[in-house]
Amino acid sequence: MKLVWKLLRQHISVPQFAGFFFANLVGMVIILLGVQFYNDTQAIYQSEDSFMKDDYLIVNKKIGTVTTITGQSNTFSDSEMADAASQPFVQKIGAFSSSSFDVRASFDIQGFARFSTDLFFESVPDDFVDVKTEEWNYVAGSASLPIILPKDYLDLYNFGYAQSRNMPKLSEGILGALKLKIDIDGNGYQDSYEGQIAGFSSRLNTILVPQAFMDYANSRYTENGEVLHTRLIMQVNNPTDERITTYLQDNNYETDQDKLDASKTTFLLRIIVAVVMSVGLVICILAIYILMLSIYLLVEKNSTKLENLLLLGYSPAKVSRPYQLLTVGLNILVLILAFALLLVVRGIYLGMFADFFPDFTSPTLLPAVIVGVVLLVVVSILNIIAVHRKVMSIWNRKD
Repeated sequence: MKLVWKLLRQHISVPQFAGFFFANLVGMVIILLGVQFYNDTQAIYQSEDSFMKDDYLIVNKKIGTVTTITGQSNTFSDSEMADAASQPFVQKIGAFSSSSFDVRASFDIQGFARFSTDLFFESVPDDFVDVKTEEWNYVAGSASLPIILPKDYLDLYNFGYAQSRNMPKLSEGILGALKLKIDIDGNGYQDSYEGQIAGFSSRLNTILVPQAFMDYANSRYTENGEVLHTRLIMQVNNPTDERITTYLQDNNYETDQDKLDASKTTFLLRIIVAVVMSVGLVICILAIYILMLSIYLLVEKNSTKLENLLLLGYSPAKVSRPYQLLTVGLNILVLILAFALLLVVRGIYLGMFADFFPDFTSPTLLPAVIVGVVLLVVVSILNIIAVHRKVMSIWNRKD
């Protein structure tokens, strides 16, 4: 074995192996950083305040002067909803159901404030509600009613109304503990419910009640039980698809341009991450190829001496082992340094995330660890097999 190591040291090209080492290190860092960055940003995608969520568009009919004068309806018919659902860019679609009855809400914070106001309710299918809670359900006849408020409403109160009147600021937790008195009047019925704020939505800018309650309430408090759909919510495949804009213009529909722009930004960010990871993978593959070529050249330079060692009784496995250990050792060193650089870069961008998203909690390094170990194992196995096959070719040649 010592003879093989001596032969190996005589013909090692340090610049050649250094080139492989740094190329493989760059490729490994890019791949691990791409995987970990994508995993870290998923926490932002899923946070309540994030603009980088699934691509949902809220669509309504445009209301203009002619619509106001003529009294033209701005609701969606069944055929219009079916047409929207059939569009190739739509993954899933739901409709907002509006209340057709009078609603009044009041609550009293003893010693602080008393509120009473007229309200309206809307509902969407539960799949589109971004607040996940076990309280989001309703059984017909129950006096308990869960409600989801827009987060914008709370911000408007805290930083506008309460600020100007020196009234107490209200947190989500405080409001969640309050009980609202909900009075509903319609179709000859007058009922009271105990409202419970189940959460605050960043996606839906309306006062939400469960779809089950809306169906029950419209059938009880309206004469004909008719359900009006004034808006649609669409989950789209690609917010940058030009067909979305064309479809909205052709049908005189409109959507919140800010949300459309944010969805486009999300899509582009995901594309950028995928491209960066692809570049890293290409660099890694090229670096692996350089290593394979270097080992092949090194073995070829020593082919005569290795053949003599084989003739002396050394097995192909023993002759191959030093070369295999060299490649595996280089791969392990590359992985260790790649993780070290990953931690440094990750610490920098996590600090930026914390500045923009105070509630951000960084995920674990498990995805990068798994990918790095898998790459190490796969590349090492390929290197071991390649070296063994090259030595076997010398072994067969001596016969």
